[in-house]
Amino acid sequence: MSLPTPAGDSRPVIRRGDTEVHSVTFAKTPLSEEQKARTKRYLISMSIRVACFLGVMVTSGWVRWAMLVGAVALPYIAVVMANAGRESDVDEGPADITPQQFTAIEGPRPGIGT
Repeated sequence: MSLPTPAGDSRPVIRRGDTEVHSVTFAKTPLSEEQKARTKRYLISMSIRVACFLGVMVTSGWVRWAMLVGAVALPYIAVVMANAGRESDVDEGPADITPQQFTAIEGPRPGIGT
């Protein structure tokens, strides 16, 4: 039996007795696979950087300058891409705010303290 889920959460929650069973099809990518993919992207970027350095030595003109810019800019881009963290699946947002009820403060009464 499938139950309704909180707003914005599309994962079905199935109840069997007193326990919740979450669908495996909506599980996140394992951390080890995610790290492998980030490492692969980083190595590809650094390989392109090496090719840019080699290109600087064998080319001339505007191509040399483009290769140099690539060789200088690629480390920053590669590190930013490699350090991109996991994205959360559900954006819970801030909790609902319930206003508190306060009693009114009375002003000064004439004749008191005079």
